[in-house]
Amino acid sequence: MNICVIGTGYVGLVSGVCFSDAGNKVTCLDIDKQKVENLRNGIIPIYEPGLTELVEKNIKENRLAFTTDYTEGMKDADVVIIAVGTPPKENGEADLKFIKSAARSIAEHLTDYKVIVTKSTVPVGTGKIIKNIIHDIVGHDNFDVASNPEFLREGSAIYDTVNMERAVIGVESEKAESILKELHAPFTQNVVVANIETSEMIKYASNAFLATKISFINEVANVCELVGADVTKVAEGMGFDKRIGSHFLNAGIGYGGSCFPKDTSALVKIADQVGYDFKIVKDVEQVNSLQRFKVVDKLMEAFNGDLTNKKVAVLGLSFKPNTDDMRDAPSVDVIPKLHNLGAETLAYDPIAEKNAKNIIANLRTGGEIYEVIRGSDAILILTEWDEVRELDFDKVSSIVENKVIVDGRNIFNPSDMKEKGFYYASIGRQTVQ
Repeated sequence: MNICVIGTGYVGLVSGVCFSDAGNKVTCLDIDKQKVENLRNGIIPIYEPGLTELVEKNIKENRLAFTTDYTEGMKDADVVIIAVGTPPKENGEADLKFIKSAARSIAEHLTDYKVIVTKSTVPVGTGKIIKNIIHDIVGHDNFDVASNPEFLREGSAIYDTVNMERAVIGVESEKAESILKELHAPFTQNVVVANIETSEMIKYASNAFLATKISFINEVANVCELVGADVTKVAEGMGFDKRIGSHFLNAGIGYGGSCFPKDTSALVKIADQVGYDFKIVKDVEQVNSLQRFKVVDKLMEAFNGDLTNKKVAVLGLSFKPNTDDMRDAPSVDVIPKLHNLGAETLAYDPIAEKNAKNIIANLRTGGEIYEVIRGSDAILILTEWDEVRELDFDKVSSIVENKVIVDGRNIFNPSDMKEKGFYYASIGRQTVQ
């Protein structure tokens, strides 16, 4: 099958590369000339394990190409996938300017039947907007519009594509359904077919529910600290219940990234626009925004309320491991807060350092984890990188000024940390010293 993917951001690039690796001929299209030139030369704009190798492999085998030209990209395509950004507006509503621009460009280059698929996360009703834009320009209905939301996790996006738990397709015709089922056949047999509006809602509902689980367990964690319970054991006990499941029950400093914050806000806005007050998701957002500052409170407690001139080694900047994505990462809020309280910070992140420096003012970083830790009064864990999990605490003990750890990701066992002589504070568990 011939596929044109419009947009070479996270979703478009990973999806296009994986479709090409399954034997399809894929042309990824982007209006950014420098980005396209870099991709042609194997220079990848995002960090995702295994992506560089797959790009190089499929370019070499003539299944993957990059262009800025709509005529070239769409010429032989059976399916045109829209995977451009839908950034949030100031009011939380998804901004569809890139979607609408892509739809107009598609219409201007539409010469024969194609299935035009929205893979970007878009508000319910966007499919109709795209259809109307294209119809008004071409003046006929010899095309189909469809919805095919993505469910990729940054850091394991290739695995998630190749091993899809399900494919969701929203369609208006049997022809479009048949084509999209064929496209997804190598990846999954679990295909949910619905109308376009339902498909668009499935994406938002899925992300909002997962965000709700995270905020719920963080609320439980906050209560656990007050009553002497251990949230990790609470989550373990809950997780064995198949109705609940163990995923997304890891207490910590909340969610970040490109999806959950944006999608929860957009879902609230969608509900507002039809006159419904989506109270649960609003509360989920509020809990999440407050939760990231729990680690600051714990640092203050460790130093009797005064962080003036305290040297804090911050371990992790990205919102999660195996990505350089800084969008809504807790570090973006936590580090400036520490600076305002008089603390000095030195941060370590194996991948996201460059992106972080473009976002966090006065950010100081070090290239080696033990050098960042050396001489610190406290270690603050914000991202659960493997390098953090594998710390040698005998070595750490010998190079710090104070054996204080505040763990925002609950990586370590409090009893082990107490045995090693550390003051150790985490989320939803009792502080040990």
